[in-house]
Amino acid sequence: MPNRRSGGMLLSVTFVSATVLLSSSLASAAGAFEGSPAAPYYDSYAWPVQGPVLREFEEPPGPYAPGHRGIDVAAALGTTIVASNDGVVAFAGWVGGSLFISIDHPDGVRTTYSWLSSVAVDEGDAVAKKQPIGATGHGHAELPSPHLHFGARVGTTYLDPMLLLEPGSVVGLIHLAPLTQGSTHPGPLGCCAPAVAPARGPPTMGRLG
Repeated sequence: MPNRRSGGMLLSVTFVSATVLLSSSLASAAGAFEGSPAAPYYDSYAWPVQGPVLREFEEPPGPYAPGHRGIDVAAALGTTIVASNDGVVAFAGWVGGSLFISIDHPDGVRTTYSWLSSVAVDEGDAVAKKQPIGATGHGHAELPSPHLHFGARVGTTYLDPMLLLEPGSVVGLIHLAPLTQGSTHPGPLGCCAPAVAPARGPPTMGRLG
């Protein structure tokens, strides 16, 4: 009997130890697979459309506070949008009557392309940098000039997309339009965008299809 008890205890301890070890290994493997680099890949993202920036990023003071969680890039209605970097489509579809695309990138950044006229990808699709993913819509409904609202975040922290974009692409594109009577208008998804003058800048990219 003592030997049986002893053997049973040894077997039990061995089984528990193996289970803990296996769980630890699986957790480590999952962490390695899902983990992100310490910092986003700054200065490496392509511009999703070519055009002047109408409104820069304005970091909100809190999760639900007003701000401008991205940049507005002037683009004619129906302009082709390209993926800013390699990644996997996290979302593509309708939200509140408007079309949006979100892409998760290997550096932990999620880019979002908002208020579109069409999408050319589905959730789960792998996309390459500069691959066409959709076409621009009007942008913020309350603004007169059509544009793409382009956002970026890591987790719940919003980033200034200008920090991600390739520096060589910035030349000649930043032409901030003046506010109309200094007023701003709250937009959907917590964005707050000003009224802007029609954009002048380089010609936009070709249309889809």
